[in-house]
Amino acid sequence: MTFEELKEQIVACEACKAKFGFTPTPIFHGKEQSKIFQISQAPSHNVHLTKKPFNDQTGAKLKYKWYNITDDVFYDEDNFYITALSHCFPGKNARGGDNSPPLSCAKKWLVKELEMVNNRLFVIIGAKAAQFLFPQDRFEDLVFKNSTLHQKPAIVLPHPSPLNVKWFKDHPQFEEKRLPEIREMIWSVLELA
Repeated sequence: MTFEELKEQIVACEACKAKFGFTPTPIFHGKEQSKIFQISQAPSHNVHLTKKPFNDQTGAKLKYKWYNITDDVFYDEDNFYITALSHCFPGKNARGGDNSPPLSCAKKWLVKELEMVNNRLFVIIGAKAAQFLFPQDRFEDLVFKNSTLHQKPAIVLPHPSPLNVKWFKDHPQFEEKRLPEIREMIWSVLELA
């Protein structure tokens, strides 16, 4: 299978339609030679509607505050391959929050993307994505160290969602110390520094 064929198959996937109760919209962005392979948990409802990854409050924090880059840099396919455990918005639960991303999607598509994209750095966002890719490691340990995935450098970020307040209160050293290190790695790979 070629990379283009893989992308076509992902775009056409409706495997979760009955489970979600609506037609899924697979959202991912990038190309085979993107420098940074970014893996999050699942698109938000706003991303589902706009079909543009990280086009929401979470994305604003990630792009402008944490990475300190513009949309032009973030959405440049030479720079970022943007995908998730679940390529589609998984719907809302009874409490109004987003449903957990179905791991069946990651097992069907993400593992193939990991084999085909020739990136230089992995950025993994959120505890669910980190647990899927590093099942033996504690999330807090992963956030505060550099890791390796598929023989390439990998960094793990907490979820930048505006709802993830407690984690940042409990770990102030993330924004004080770790975030500047992460930003430096990202800028280095993007050749912005």
